[in-house]
Amino acid sequence: MAERTLPCVIHYTYTRPGKETVIYDHWLVIDEPDLKVLLMDSYAGHPLLIDGTIVAEPGSSLLWFVFPDAWHDIGKFHLADDVFTGWYTNICTPAKINEDQWSSTDLFLDHWIASDGHQTWLDEDELNDAVTAGLLDVELCDRIADERRRIQTHLELGAWPPPVVLELDLQTARGLLK
Repeated sequence: MAERTLPCVIHYTYTRPGKETVIYDHWLVIDEPDLKVLLMDSYAGHPLLIDGTIVAEPGSSLLWFVFPDAWHDIGKFHLADDVFTGWYTNICTPAKINEDQWSSTDLFLDHWIASDGHQTWLDEDELNDAVTAGLLDVELCDRIADERRRIQTHLELGAWPPPVVLELDLQTARGLLK
């Protein structure tokens, strides 16, 4: 693969079994063998609510930490005025990276840690519905359960999210766009 000049735009195809496939465009601002950091500097979707609180809205900036070969990625969410709202762990298949075309399959289960420290597992009902509908095979269900246990262990040890996710802030990521 040819070396990329950063920053560059990545077209990330995101599939959720039984749902519409979406393509997100992100700026790739860090491209290391074990870490890719994507910046979406103007979220265009509907307001995202968790526990009745808006955690992202149109115009928000989101950082996505993609760890090749990992069964999760982690988002660092902000409001449109750059106020940090929390960390969103998305359980998904490892990203398939082909030049500027990336893809992953969402596996429904997510974890949220709000900026005030409150945390919760999300979309367990959607995961159960997908299993009931036969959208996920037994092997994938086992993989999801394993990843949840692994993340939960790190949470209980106070070791989640990983240090790089805690350390990289929005302003630093934006500075990498220059």
